[in-house]
Amino acid sequence: MSQVTFQGNPVSVSGSFPTAGQQAPAFTLCAADLSDLTSESLQGKKVVLNIFPSVDTPVCAASVKAFNEKAAAKENTVVVCVSADLPFATGRFCAAEGIEGVQMASFFRHTDFVEAYGVNLNEGALKGLATRAVVCLNEKGLVVHAERVAEITEEPNYDAALAAL
Repeated sequence: MSQVTFQGNPVSVSGSFPTAGQQAPAFTLCAADLSDLTSESLQGKKVVLNIFPSVDTPVCAASVKAFNEKAAAKENTVVVCVSADLPFATGRFCAAEGIEGVQMASFFRHTDFVEAYGVNLNEGALKGLATRAVVCLNEKGLVVHAERVAEITEEPNYDAALAAL
């Protein structure tokens, strides 16, 4: 079990966080149109998994906007923003913010994702949500960058994620 902080207070995180060089765990998430989005469907593309608690918080919203601006235009790259938020809420957010370059996905139906990716907040006020993390995969599904942000209320290192692509 690992630990991050939320507003300076320690919070335990369970699961196995992937490391650079390893094969990324297979996953199924709920896409914006309520269909299944699988890791297999993304094979052959570079993938940025932008994982966060909820798009309804300022820092999470900022990460979606930043990756929409910085990574979405990269060749053969898909940005998947992953949270527990329902597709209806993320759809409203993207429409209101004019976000078209990222795919929103939810683990509400597939809660095994948070354990497989080592981002399961299993205590505290955000229990049941995912901690903030970025995992980048190459076209073969190998992890080329992995950052679990130490303080949930801080943004990830966008430059490091983009450089890994």
